[in-house]
Amino acid sequence: MDFVNQIQDFLLPIIQKINNYLGDYLLIVILLGVGIFFTIRTRFVQVRCFGEGFKNMFGDFSFKKNQNNEKGFSSFRAFTTAVAAQIGTGNIVGASGAILVGGPGAIFWMWIISFFSLSIIYSEAVLAIKTREIDSDGNIQGGPVYYIKRAFKGKFGKVLACFFAVAAVLTLGFMGSMVQSNSISESFSEAFHVPTWVIGLVLAVVCGIIYLGGTKRIGAVAEKIVPFMAVFYLLGCFILLGIRITAIPNAFVVIFKYAFSPQAILGGSVGFAIKTAISQGARRGLFCNEAGMGSTPHAHAQANVETAHKQGTVAMIGAFINSFIILTITALVVLVAFYPKGTTVTPLIDKTKMVQGAFSSVFGDQVGSSFVALCLLFFGFSTILGWNLFGKINIIYLFGKKAVLPYSILALGFTFIGACFSNKIVWELQDLFNQLMVIPNVLGLVALAGVVAIEAKNHEPLINDLEASHVEEL
Repeated sequence: MDFVNQIQDFLLPIIQKINNYLGDYLLIVILLGVGIFFTIRTRFVQVRCFGEGFKNMFGDFSFKKNQNNEKGFSSFRAFTTAVAAQIGTGNIVGASGAILVGGPGAIFWMWIISFFSLSIIYSEAVLAIKTREIDSDGNIQGGPVYYIKRAFKGKFGKVLACFFAVAAVLTLGFMGSMVQSNSISESFSEAFHVPTWVIGLVLAVVCGIIYLGGTKRIGAVAEKIVPFMAVFYLLGCFILLGIRITAIPNAFVVIFKYAFSPQAILGGSVGFAIKTAISQGARRGLFCNEAGMGSTPHAHAQANVETAHKQGTVAMIGAFINSFIILTITALVVLVAFYPKGTTVTPLIDKTKMVQGAFSSVFGDQVGSSFVALCLLFFGFSTILGWNLFGKINIIYLFGKKAVLPYSILALGFTFIGACFSNKIVWELQDLFNQLMVIPNVLGLVALAGVVAIEAKNHEPLINDLEASHVEEL
């Protein structure tokens, strides 16, 4: 364990320095700039087609298996698989982490960035459908690597696609597994006093059993877990907020107040404080809805839908549920507990324990800690499954199907290791690789913006191959 601590102490300041540069400058410019760009190109698709997205999602609400051995997923199963990846610990731990580091105002900036990001995730889903391919076994393969290759011909496109694929494997299959298992093990250790390594081992074994069932089993598990875990978590939140209902108005006040004057809580100059609040909003917003990161297109590419536009609208609803419902409710739970009168948060509190502390303040230590631990188990477990699937698609792209077994074994190893590492370095590593995925993915999206604009305008029928004329219009 001393050796592990030495490695962490050496790597942490290096990774933090890189993340500070990427998160404080590059990520904000990319996510906000590209979000505004696609919002304009799609004529505010996140507003125009918001109701249509809900209709498309619930219109395919079915737990039935695909008919006639149909390849891919139903639209709803693709939706739940994507949401399983999005709705992980970032919605609980990430929201409280943003408040802890960037102040309550970080939530406001998460909302702003998330609104524009809905047009990005629409674009990702549309291009995932339009550029997906069928392999020799008749299985659907789709995701950013396929639209990046289509956007950039020749060697540059291949290199960029490979860069994304490598970053995706590291981010989703390996670092992502570490983050989720870390949050689960920390919360279980706090609630039930179970050693973190034991939780890591159990998670690795259960995930391994599901991985053996392949893509279909992962999708089937996600389809059943996601609705249950969302309702379970939200029910607990609503009960807490009902008890603390008089503190809710003040929670909104501190969000808006400290969005523009965060120095009152964070200290330092006005510019530094606002930059910190915005950067934390951008980082945690990315981790919560994953728009621009290029992870969820892998799930949406599997959807059996009539038009790419339909799945694009469904993708928007998934991001909306994460960013504006679950994230906001989590933020309110934390704020009514720790900022009841606009006071500052307890110093040095850990972001996982911050949420547990909020629930414990109402339900008592044991019940509150246990509730959060169970929610993190469902959220984190489903995310591990979803991200493993996305990583596997990229492994197949890089090395072929022969690499799936070694990849799965390594992913299980990272799931176990994540439970043993410190909370801080695990999250810093995840931030780093999240941000590295954004760059090639966004380049591919912007290069094919004309295709997305046409789809948003005309709702064209699904085609499995991009027409050359579309690309020429870019």
